[in-house]
Amino acid sequence: MSRILVIESSARQQGSVSRELTQQFIANWQTAHPADQIQVRDLAAEPVPHLDATLLGGWMTPSEQQSDAEKAALARSNQLTDELLAADVLVLAAPMYNFAIPSTLKAWLDHVLRAGVTFKYTDTGPQGLLTGKRAFVLTARGGIYAGSGLDHQEPYLRQALAFIGIHDVQFIHAEGLNMGAEFSEKGLAQAKAKLAEVA
Repeated sequence: MSRILVIESSARQQGSVSRELTQQFIANWQTAHPADQIQVRDLAAEPVPHLDATLLGGWMTPSEQQSDAEKAALARSNQLTDELLAADVLVLAAPMYNFAIPSTLKAWLDHVLRAGVTFKYTDTGPQGLLTGKRAFVLTARGGIYAGSGLDHQEPYLRQALAFIGIHDVQFIHAEGLNMGAEFSEKGLAQAKAKLAEVA
């Protein structure tokens, strides 16, 4: 049995293509792996706090010296990290906002990319600690950006995931969604066809 962690980051609950892709991914995966456990964390429904002085202070303060506020901030952050540590497969649903990922997803990454927990510093440089995990990134884009200099999603997410040891990453892009019906239908159909091959 594997554990699947799905991270939703679209600000929209209705009409979201990235959520539509996620639902298909989950349906396909459950059909192929009915015993697996799937957890969904919705960053729009339950926003993750951006890093602040309280959390940073808690990270750098011995537990016996932490304030109540620092302990509370750490508890929230630790929960996010624990969910990732427990997962065998990570699914990131990321609409493209102004060429990049939603700020809510960046905030989540800021919590889970943690020295001594998901990576460590060594004499030869940083070393990811989450080896053996797989990741899928499902994106929704108004234009066609894959492989271009305007795509700041895939390079950043590949680097961030590799930094913590996740190198088996597959991107599935639904592109051209705001370029008229023909492009939109084609882009969504291509993404769904790739999703059908995943599980």
